[in-house]
Amino acid sequence: MSSSDPKTTSPAEQPRKGPLSFLSGAVTAGLLAWLALGLSRRMVVYFAVHPPHYSSPIAQNIAVSLKTLLVGLSFLATFSTAFVALGLTLVFLRSVFTGPSNDPA
Repeated sequence: MSSSDPKTTSPAEQPRKGPLSFLSGAVTAGLLAWLALGLSRRMVVYFAVHPPHYSSPIAQNIAVSLKTLLVGLSFLATFSTAFVALGLTLVFLRSVFTGPSNDPA
C-alpha cells in the first residue's frame, strides 16, 4: 500500500482545520438558521390564519397535534442550526486569536 492511502494515514499527518473552514461553516449554518426561522414564522402565520375545522373531535385533535408537531420541529431546526452557527463562530474566533498550536492533540 502507498502512504497516500487514507486508511493508513495517522491523525497526526492529516491537515488541521483552519479558520476559513470554521468561518464558512458558521456562515452556512447561520444562513440555514435564517431560512429555518423564516419558514417557522410563515408556518405560524399560516396555521393561525387557517385553523382546522373538523366535525369529529378525533380528527380535530389529530389536526391540532400535527400542527403543533410541525411548528415545534421547525423551531427546533431553527434553534439547532443557530446554535451550531454560534459554536462555529466561537471556534473561529478562538482559532484566529490563539493562532496555530503545536499540540498533537
